[in-house]
Amino acid sequence: MACCLKDELLCSICLSIYQDPVSFGCEHYFCRKCITEHWSRQELHGARDCPECRRTFADPHLSPSLKLSNIVERYSAFPLDAILNAQRSSYPCKDHEKVKLFCLTDKSLVCFFCDEPALHEQHQVTTIDEAFEEIQLGLICILLFCNIEFQSLVTDLLFVVLQREMKEQLATLQDSEKGHTEALQLLQRQLTETKKSMLEELEMDTARKLADIEHKIQRYSQQLRDVKEGIQILQERLNETGRHDFLEGVAVTSERIKGKIHETNLTYEDFPTSKYMGPLQYTIWKSLFQDISPVPAALTLDPITAHQRLILSDDCTIVAYGNLHPQPLQDSPRRFDVEVSVLGAEGFVSGVHYWEVMVSEKTQWMIGVAHETVSRKGSIQIQPSRGFYCIVMHDGNQYSACTEPWTRLNVKSKLEKVGVYLDYHKGLLIFYNADDMSWLYTYREKFPAKVFPYFSPGQSHANGKNVQPLRINTVRL
Repeated sequence: MACCLKDELLCSICLSIYQDPVSFGCEHYFCRKCITEHWSRQELHGARDCPECRRTFADPHLSPSLKLSNIVERYSAFPLDAILNAQRSSYPCKDHEKVKLFCLTDKSLVCFFCDEPALHEQHQVTTIDEAFEEIQLGLICILLFCNIEFQSLVTDLLFVVLQREMKEQLATLQDSEKGHTEALQLLQRQLTETKKSMLEELEMDTARKLADIEHKIQRYSQQLRDVKEGIQILQERLNETGRHDFLEGVAVTSERIKGKIHETNLTYEDFPTSKYMGPLQYTIWKSLFQDISPVPAALTLDPITAHQRLILSDDCTIVAYGNLHPQPLQDSPRRFDVEVSVLGAEGFVSGVHYWEVMVSEKTQWMIGVAHETVSRKGSIQIQPSRGFYCIVMHDGNQYSACTEPWTRLNVKSKLEKVGVYLDYHKGLLIFYNADDMSWLYTYREKFPAKVFPYFSPGQSHANGKNVQPLRINTVRL
């Protein structure tokens, strides 16, 4: 069919698509140029024939065929194979119920029968199916390229993020190293100053005692000389043989030995070496303790925030869960009414702080900090998005950080005492095993407001489990 249709549009002289088709009395058409050149090769005044049917014409008149020109023009705009394939497709023109084509150049749908061919002259026109496949393939290629580019960008972004995190970690490590170095240098300076002070004091005590000993030696030497002289005088008197002479000189002898013979004071005072002995390390530690920062803070609990079943000690440093009925406490917006929790009495908006909590013999507890604005009514999710930054003991011997989801902690032995370190400015909250200061977990947060220490002893059980309280550990000297 395609070949037959195309043959109808071919000039039988040049065997190409008609260019300005004309006819001259018969039913055949030729290109104006082709038929003119054909006749020019015949005799000048001879008859003119038709190359198809061989009919002759004395003076033929070339008449253009507008309809055939339009058909040729449309065919030139829309390839024949596209037309024929489109006729077999199932995409009719909405307005004319005819087939539609697609112009790849203009990226638009066109109709062979109703669109102006001049609009798509020398354009790449094809069927909808082929256009769909070609464009789809192009888009797939673009998608693959975009995916490759996207993956490359993601890789670059991850590299930048990792590089930034590495820089931040390196900066943190450098800050930590600097902090440790400064702390150790400070401790070293304090020990050096303590050593210098103790040695100076020891030297002064030694010099003072040596001077005192020298003075006593001189005094004792004079006393010995006086005694020796008195002994000599007495010896001379005792050597007198006559009783008359002996008694006659007694008065003079007594006067001569006056002040010579007396009780000498040869007392000895022990050098105070014990002052520099004993528990020397503890003595030095106590002298340094005043300069150590931070030290375990003397925190207290805020009774106004405590759940009605929690029992606080008189000094507000111990909290336990009571198995009795809820205490008749006055309700307050600050009081927890479902979670068995209590906050510290002092909040922090700056500075570096450290406190310790005794958790021995317990099977459940929760410790950390909470924003001042946290919800205290109803059931509460203890997690950072709710303003709580805590670690928890659960299931008797398991420890986790209350992240989202929980993060299991690597704890080698049962915790007896937990240390909580808060650097508000740096946004650091670090938990330690306070017995050996081994690290447990670190929260890195920019705290938006005041934070308070948070405590929950957990519920006690009728079988006697978890009845022990939480106790704030304060180092007292």
